Amino acid sequence: MHYFTFAEKDTTLYEASSSLNAGLDEILEIRKDISVDGESVSVSRVLLKFDLGYISSSIVSGNITNPKFYLNLFDANSTNLATSQSLYAYPVSGSWIMGDGRSYDNPITTEGCSWKFVDGATGGTLWPGTISSSGGQWTEGEGYVASHSIGYKTSDVRMDVTNVVNRWLEGAVPNDGFLVKRSGSVGNLNSGSDEGNSSRLGTLSFFSTDTHTKYPPTLETVWDDSQWSEGSLSPLTSANLEDMVIYMKGLRPEYKEKSKVKFRLVGRERFPEKTFSTTPSNLTVKYLPSGSSYYSIKDAETHDVIVPFGTGSKLSCDSTGNYFNLWLDGYQPERYYTLEFRVQSGSGVDQTNQFFDEGFTFKVSQ
Repeated sequence: MHYFTFAEKDTTLYEASSSLNAGLDEILEIRKDISVDGESVSVSRVLLKFDLGYISSSIVSGNITNPKFYLNLFDANSTNLATSQSLYAYPVSGSWIMGDGRSYDNPITTEGCSWKFVDGATGGTLWPGTISSSGGQWTEGEGYVASHSIGYKTSDVRMDVTNVVNRWLEGAVPNDGFLVKRSGSVGNLNSGSDEGNSSRLGTLSFFSTDTHTKYPPTLETVWDDSQWSEGSLSPLTSANLEDMVIYMKGLRPEYKEKSKVKFRLVGRERFPEKTFSTTPSNLTVKYLPSGSSYYSIKDAETHDVIVPFGTGSKLSCDSTGNYFNLWLDGYQPERYYTLEFRVQSGSGVDQTNQFFDEGFTFKVSQ
């Protein structure tokens, strides 16, 4: 399954204006601004925090097992990017106040966290254990950093942050959120790092929690929740799989956003053989290949892939037939989603991959 948690708060820290708060900006920026002569460099860094309470309790209860975690940041027209660079995410050291400022406020808003303060100019609390011009404080070392490579073509970021999230879940460090940045030191004093040197790397822009689009940051939890117990059902044979159709059973047009739903589907041969049975052949349920049948979910309007085919989207089976579960509280409400399926069978040169896009659509409502 793929479960999505939305950030509870985020902001950008700007070195150029060390007390500026941008907690309500719709865009998060990882900037690197260099003067014409190359002598002056100023950068920005991003803070995001996700509530892990539900994920933690679900792991303890056994509803989530062996998860992977991904930080999703959606591109908001990044500009002038270098041909290659890397982005890093660290666990923040110390709590911080998001604030209600914007980067374009005039005069600037200084209440809430900034490059210099964790709480604002009035509180005056510096980032812990650092010099006053810090740009945040973070924990680093093995298991405390995640990275993602970026090219010159703008794209969304899906960063594997499993190690960092596991440190929080284990209680090794408190969950004060991620600090996302290019390589660089506290205070941006290391001239040999991507932040501190004179290389022009461009501006990375991502939608924030305050965006009016469907692209706020998310923490994606992925695990294999598939179960297989087909009972007395028979499998679809290799001959059946070569020419088959898939349909949904009981698909409703709309589901509430807090729902946990079991979706059922049936695969059958396109032209069932005639038999003398009192049960029509086209009503006989057979099951799809175990471990190699998947679902995918796309946004019906934008066609963005929300759930890709993979380990976290394997079909399950019980004595009634194939199914999969979705926790819809991680989906954007008031949007339509389409379901697609992939069935892999055979092996080697005889392996086949079939894709089924039959227009199965549902809405998540508030």
